[in-house]
Amino acid sequence: MSRLITAVLASLFVAASAFAQAPAADSMCESKAIDKNGKPLVGAAKSSFMKKCHTDAVNTECSAKALDKNGKPLAGAAKNSFMKKCQADMKAAK
Repeated sequence: MSRLITAVLASLFVAASAFAQAPAADSMCESKAIDKNGKPLVGAAKSSFMKKCHTDAVNTECSAKALDKNGKPLAGAAKNSFMKKCQADMKAAK
């Protein structure tokens, strides 16, 4: 029973932190959306940059959280499963 409660609390924590990080990633990406001449990107170039930047931010954050109960990094199928769920949760929170 305590494992179930721990799992539910961990899921809530991950969802809450994903929700809190989404606006921060957007503002960070917005500030980086400049061309090589220092002018702000516009149109399709900005859209493409923002999509890639946000995806990179989500992947970085999920990779940092991909730890087992002992604090060791996940590997193989466990990491793939965790990353897929983490990315889906972050998209849903956005």
